[in-house]
Amino acid sequence: MSVFWIKTLQLILCFAILIILHEGGHFFFSKLFGVRVEKFFMFFDWKFHLFSTKDRWFTRLFPKAANSETEYGIGWIPLGGYVKIAGMIDESMDLEQMKQEAQPDEFRSKPVWQRFLIMVGGVLVNFILALFIYAMILFAWGSDSLPVRSMTDGFAYNAMAEEIGFQDGDIPVAVDGKAIEAWDGTVYRAISKAETVTVLRNGQEVTLQMPDGGLNLLEMIDTEPRFIAVNVPAVVDSVITDSPAAQAGMRSGARLLAVADTDIQWWGDFDQIMGRRYDVLAADCSHEDSIRLQTLPVVFCNEEGAMPDTAVIKLDKDYKLGFYKRPYQFHYKEAYVHHDYGFWESIPAGISYGWETLKGYVSDLQYIFSKKGAKSVGSFGTIGSLFPSVWDWQSFWEITAFISIILAVMNILPIPGLDGGHILFLLVEAVTRRPPSEKFMERAQMIGMLFLLALMALALFNDAVKFLF
Repeated sequence: MSVFWIKTLQLILCFAILIILHEGGHFFFSKLFGVRVEKFFMFFDWKFHLFSTKDRWFTRLFPKAANSETEYGIGWIPLGGYVKIAGMIDESMDLEQMKQEAQPDEFRSKPVWQRFLIMVGGVLVNFILALFIYAMILFAWGSDSLPVRSMTDGFAYNAMAEEIGFQDGDIPVAVDGKAIEAWDGTVYRAISKAETVTVLRNGQEVTLQMPDGGLNLLEMIDTEPRFIAVNVPAVVDSVITDSPAAQAGMRSGARLLAVADTDIQWWGDFDQIMGRRYDVLAADCSHEDSIRLQTLPVVFCNEEGAMPDTAVIKLDKDYKLGFYKRPYQFHYKEAYVHHDYGFWESIPAGISYGWETLKGYVSDLQYIFSKKGAKSVGSFGTIGSLFPSVWDWQSFWEITAFISIILAVMNILPIPGLDGGHILFLLVEAVTRRPPSEKFMERAQMIGMLFLLALMALALFNDAVKFLF
């Protein structure tokens, strides 16, 4: 099976689980409080649907199931799902129903606290689900951590970091006096907010003063080379078939010795050389410069101790050689520390990990409203790319848990059309003792839906730019 279909199937399964359980949260509280649920759909069914328990063929085969007050089905627009709750203005925009006299089994007839629980039910399920998945991952597979003090080859830093005082080879060991136990993505966030960072330099601890107000996290990870990167030997993990590297004779395990007449030891050295070339290309260089930069002299060795090979490689249309780097996880595989969890031990550990993940994601939301943040918004292509190219259940559940947290946070935002918008209006009603008018709710719902459609259009555009051009 191709990589595309492996990623696609993982994406579909992930969305199916999260959508059904999220909408199931609304459904559960609706039924608990005696509110009629007219529809429960995975994906949206504008104009038509793929399946429904009210379909004629289904009613003939399963007459008892078809008599249920709730229509269950699958729509054709994979942008989410919904439950159509009687007596409320939602995605269905069923305004005719709202003109009728309120019935006892409708949403609008229930007290505020019950309506609040109905609306928060989906977010609650998403968050609890994420904590549960993280706990079960720890129970099933345990956890692996890489102590920073074991990363003896140190780190490479870009010009921004060097201005602060970092030096190549430094190992960050503490932030604001709190020890960094292991290397993972949270270290970037911690450094971005730090007042001081302590590094291990030539066996001695040195404390660096960080800029007032901290650093922009997106700029730290979006620049090439990055603010901080693990020093990893420039060894090729795999070579893409028929790529420029493959045509030059490079094989998996090849060690790069020099690029563009410059000796290299780490992948960071390679990134700096390529980064300078990309800067020239981005600066509206001449046609002659563009042609010149398409060729890259490379010295490499396919096997330890073998004679080096020298090749002048013509880069592909994206100015890439066509290989994958051997990651730092491989380089430090002997340094990882594994910890197994018993069932009861895994529950608080999973809750703690999920809570820290939630806090980190909420903290990063500020960058969405920046220019770079807007460009990072993605849809199915971006989300699908998160999944591994081979089916791996541990990775699948880790990504599913993270997406569940994203859905919980995004849905709780006080935007009309989202659960958070309904919750906001319910809180206003609880304070003022008066619900917003139906006309106001109609307009708010319409504005919210237009905003969400615009956001989806931006995400689709960003995906198109990223994967098609």
